[in-house]
Amino acid sequence: VQLQASGGGLVQAGGSLRLACAASRFTLDSYAIGWFRQAPGKEREGVSCISGSGGVTYYADSVNGRFNLSRDNAKNTVYLQMNNLKPEDTAVYYCAADSRSGYTGSYFCLGGMDYWGKGTQVTVSS
Repeated sequence: VQLQASGGGLVQAGGSLRLACAASRFTLDSYAIGWFRQAPGKEREGVSCISGSGGVTYYADSVNGRFNLSRDNAKNTVYLQMNNLKPEDTAVYYCAADSRSGYTGSYFCLGGMDYWGKGTQVTVSS
């Protein structure tokens, strides 16, 4: 299982970025997927997660209404569209996947996942 996140960068407050997470050596469509972030000196935070069977996508309160998680099964890729970015969104962002079924997106975002990709830095300037 390999995950590779990309799309990070430097953006001004109010701007947008789209992160991508490409999966290899496995098919994402039946896996729970999620995006997490960690800022310097802070604990890891589950940003957005969805179970492998679909259902309700979980968003952290801090990003709800601004971020959108989606997946393109044909490309075996997951995206995180981030709009109206704020300086407090600055962090290293990681994508993750999990093969367990029967759990909700919130379960994974609050508890973590089994497979992790390398992070991509997002920096939002004020």
